[in-house]
Amino acid sequence: MAYREYHGNPLDTRKVMGIGNIKESPKRLEAAKQAFRAMGAELKQWYLVSGQYDAVVIAEAPDHETAIKLALLISSQGNIRTGTLGAFTEDEYRKIIASLP
Repeated sequence: MAYREYHGNPLDTRKVMGIGNIKESPKRLEAAKQAFRAMGAELKQWYLVSGQYDAVVIAEAPDHETAIKLALLISSQGNIRTGTLGAFTEDEYRKIIASLP
């Protein structure tokens, strides 16, 4: 499984739809969870955060392509600007290191 951390700015004032309809964001979060499930992925955790980003999502997808498709799908709705980070588990990290020449 590919792990992804999504971060975004739904409160970004440059994205009028996101901030203008902020009270609708819980419904959009539920729709995002459904979209993840429909693509064989799981939105594992969602956090409201302070700092550079307004929200962080920890998700698991079958592969990186699915993870990127989800980010594009959600961003295309115009309510949030997203970015993604690929993540590797400790076991995956150790396997990568062990495979170095």
